[in-house]
Amino acid sequence: MSSADDLLSLLEKADKDEQGLPPVEQWKPQRHADIDMRIARDGTWFYEGSPIERERMVALFSTILLREGEDFFLITPVEKLRIQVDDAPFVAGEVQQVDGKLVFTTNVGSHVVASAEHPIRVATDPETGEPSPYITVRKNLEALIGRSAFYQLIDWGREEGGRLLVESGGERFELGALEE
Repeated sequence: MSSADDLLSLLEKADKDEQGLPPVEQWKPQRHADIDMRIARDGTWFYEGSPIERERMVALFSTILLREGEDFFLITPVEKLRIQVDDAPFVAGEVQQVDGKLVFTTNVGSHVVASAEHPIRVATDPETGEPSPYITVRKNLEALIGRSAFYQLIDWGREEGGRLLVESGGERFELGALEE
């Protein structure tokens, strides 16, 4: 398979990733509880203070993740368990340009294409001025865009009216203001 074929398969995987998810928004379980599970800012999942080493288990948990307001839950048809998330539940560590689209790969192996439905946003720490870039993965769940992926976006960006913008599939996203 050529590298062009590999890149096109990323687009196909991004479409399939979201289609294969369970309908967590439709589930209304009777049992609710809090559990000692936390997702760190770097995307590491912890259970009772210990990192979850099995990548397949983390990937499975990520498919039943739900956000309501500021709270995050693992949800099944029979139970809804509140967990802690330090920042965003996912980290987008890689980005590639494929047919004029930005395709991100997350720490759980899912793919998402930046679009109106999956926007990129950059929050800036008011005290330090440090940017924290995110992409919406699904519904109101975001991935923190990793440093190297963000630098790649900056490299691909173009200046317009004092702002740095990137484009994906005809949608434009602001990465920040350019200093004069």
